[in-house]
Amino acid sequence: MASTLYCPRCPQVALQHIELHGQELDHCPNCDGLWFDDEELSEAIRHKHGLTDDYCVRQGFAEPLKQHQYHCHRCDVPMQQFHLLKEYLVTVDSCPNCNGSWVDGGDVRQVLAAPKLQQALAILNQKVCRKSWLFQFFTQMPKEYNIKPHRTPWLTWSLVALNCLIYLLYGFNNAHTEWVFSHFAFISMDILQGQSWWGFISYQFLHGSLWHLFGNMYFLWIIGDNLEDALGRWRFLGLYLLCGIAAALVELAARVMVGQELLMVGASGAVAGLFGMYLLWFRHASLTFMFVVWQKKLSPSWYFALWVAMNIFGLLLDDMGVAYWAHLGGFVAGLMIGYSYRHHVLQNNPLLCLLQRPEARILR
Repeated sequence: MASTLYCPRCPQVALQHIELHGQELDHCPNCDGLWFDDEELSEAIRHKHGLTDDYCVRQGFAEPLKQHQYHCHRCDVPMQQFHLLKEYLVTVDSCPNCNGSWVDGGDVRQVLAAPKLQQALAILNQKVCRKSWLFQFFTQMPKEYNIKPHRTPWLTWSLVALNCLIYLLYGFNNAHTEWVFSHFAFISMDILQGQSWWGFISYQFLHGSLWHLFGNMYFLWIIGDNLEDALGRWRFLGLYLLCGIAAALVELAARVMVGQELLMVGASGAVAGLFGMYLLWFRHASLTFMFVVWQKKLSPSWYFALWVAMNIFGLLLDDMGVAYWAHLGGFVAGLMIGYSYRHHVLQNNPLLCLLQRPEARILR
């Protein structure tokens, strides 16, 4: 008859057998911790991720820690603590005698996700390179470091292509530009008179110059794929357009308050809404910022804080040639949407949830 095994964390509690990812494991009903005999942890991870080759979790362990928190319930010897990964600071306890492993209940999810976490952190923690420096120096556009989406971002690519195609149809002819703007731009006088309501949507697909188009489409390109992946295509499209509408309303209200007419074009407000969602769901990502000639990876919170500061500075200069209120209005709308959908997005994208935890060490 096999002897009763007790929890390393709760010494008075006997472990019970459960099945997890094809393995029969010992589970503590009190703290939800799991005991893995030699190779069982590697096998559970391999089975969970559908790996066809052998997976050895011990090869991924980071450096051992000094403290010995638990005793092995089989060998009654101190267990050695390791960080799960070099850049993911969840601890796993291993017995040096029998090679069994103990995982605390709150850490099981992260440990079983080790291969995905390792792959994601390798992408997130890449160093800036000469090519990215040259690109940003000449374009003043950031490089993004983020996990790759699971699905091809067909809608994001379609929005970029549609905006470019529309500009090509009118942008190089002044007469065509004037006609298109007079019929499809967001014009405050028409809107306040109850006319041209389609301007709330159509203005988001018009741009005043190639640089205006390039700036908006570049940001849509680099962050739209992740947001489309997190939301799904049609919800992403709906929220994108909704942020553009909110941006237009804020800019309209600001101009009415000071008695100025408004003719507005551009996807900036809608893209600013994406900034707000991105900030709340992809805090682990990095965007590079160029300080004269020094390129630095910044967290989205720092990057968009600088972006907001530049827009507020533009307002203080009373530069009415740029729709700063639309930018800020779209951003706030994106934050509100991002907060409303945060639980849904993180629940349906477990890796995003794990990378938001403080154990994830992002190098910037």
